[in-house]
Amino acid sequence: MGYSLPMFPLSNVVFPYMLLPLHIFEQRYRDLMADLQTVDEPEFGVVLIERGWEVGGGEERSDLGTVVRVLDAEEIEGGRWVAVTAGTRRIRVTRWLSDAPYPVAQVEDVKDLEVSDEADTLRQAAFHAVRKVAALQAELGEPGAPLDFELAADPAIASYQACALSPIGPLDAQRLLAMDDPTSRLWELTELLYEQIGSLELQLAAG
Repeated sequence: MGYSLPMFPLSNVVFPYMLLPLHIFEQRYRDLMADLQTVDEPEFGVVLIERGWEVGGGEERSDLGTVVRVLDAEEIEGGRWVAVTAGTRRIRVTRWLSDAPYPVAQVEDVKDLEVSDEADTLRQAAFHAVRKVAALQAELGEPGAPLDFELAADPAIASYQACALSPIGPLDAQRLLAMDDPTSRLWELTELLYEQIGSLELQLAAG
């Protein structure tokens, strides 16, 4: 069943179960935040800007994204907003409706497939790969995931959490978000992370 939803195109990918802090200064999204204060379930959709810029409109947008829930929001000096939001579920845009006063689209929820028998093994592999990358980044003095992070026991939720913790580019992140199979998502992420591990180990060896 489709429904309409206000949208916030961004230059980065948001995964379900991922926290997203926002500092909002563009007028159309100030209007969006003000309107969300009047509803019981303050939610909007986030999709990746595939080409173009976050400010000004006219960008090319992905059709698969994530609904985020506003956990806390405050209007600050100059009419800007600061907000803490969290991803909740995947959506697919079926039709863009309007960009005035802010983007709105007709969307439908996108469900994950059932996890396979090997999903828990792959969850463990992804966990260790994310932690290894984070440890190598710490040795190199680079920012990375906290070393004491935990992943949910549910492999589907864990697949999103691991993606959110990983230093991957927006195109790889979008490809992982678009996967319906959590097992495949965990496998692909782990493969990407082991490529990074090799690169980071070379950097350490080179001093």
